[in-house]
Amino acid sequence: MREGSGTNEYRPFTAAQRRYLPWKRACDGVLAALALLVLALPMALIALAVKLSAPGQPVLFRQERVGRDERPFTLWKFRSMDAGGSHVTALGRFLRVTSLDELPQLIQVLTGSMALVGPRPLIPAEENVHALRRAAGVYRLRPGLTGLAQINGRDKLDDGRKAAYDRRYAETFSPGLDGRILLATVGKVLRRADIEEK
Repeated sequence: MREGSGTNEYRPFTAAQRRYLPWKRACDGVLAALALLVLALPMALIALAVKLSAPGQPVLFRQERVGRDERPFTLWKFRSMDAGGSHVTALGRFLRVTSLDELPQLIQVLTGSMALVGPRPLIPAEENVHALRRAAGVYRLRPGLTGLAQINGRDKLDDGRKAAYDRRYAETFSPGLDGRILLATVGKVLRRADIEEK
């Protein structure tokens, strides 16, 4: 549903939010570049470990996700499955519970297909959540490395609650909110909170 187009119409961005969007993108690029400089060696070591744990397989796992304006893009993660793709390796389990498998997405933040903070990108098959997000105007924003749902339950949330947090973020995003989400994400990652590893 588009802005002002009947029932379930979503709230237009405020003037302050429209002014913030280009600054948000610029800050994302700078912070992602700095993070990649700091994390270059750890990421290289992780890539080597992944290669050794699954010989013959790509270091990166690639999967189609839905991005801004519902355009598809390819999400990157460090591979966490074995060579047959049927089991999570011991290294992969560690990468998942520590969220280190998500680090390659910093490159995608740098190139502009993602943001540091925003709704997490979904696979195309999650049609029910896509419908909720579409009605809420969530797809006006770049998908995020972390988001409001990730600091309020993450894997423990059902689809409806995740979509509700996505809507709230789309309606209220600001520099202050983004900063609070980033700080809360660091705390969640360090505590390994709300992760349901199967």
